[in-house]
Amino acid sequence: MNRPVSEVLVAPVLSEKSVTMKDTQNRYTFKVCSAANKVDIKKAVETLFKVKVDKVRTMNFMGKMHKVGRYEGRRSDWKKAVVTVKAGQKIDLTDLPK
Repeated sequence: MNRPVSEVLVAPVLSEKSVTMKDTQNRYTFKVCSAANKVDIKKAVETLFKVKVDKVRTMNFMGKMHKVGRYEGRRSDWKKAVVTVKAGQKIDLTDLPK
């Protein structure tokens, strides 16, 4: 299913591991729409950041159970994508399009 580019990428994931991958392996990590597929993610990154994508890897995460006082709840499920960009190209994560 083709989704609008603005709905595919939700937010960048800026953990210690993802920043290390960005610096050493030219891989960028994003939280994406759970219904988006690899083709949608590749098209969204190439359109928004004007770079060529080499590879897209996706992972689905189940929401964790948590308690607040006497109430139990569950966080929502989410999907993460690790995008490998062609050598010599960079994405500036501080300048995300809205």
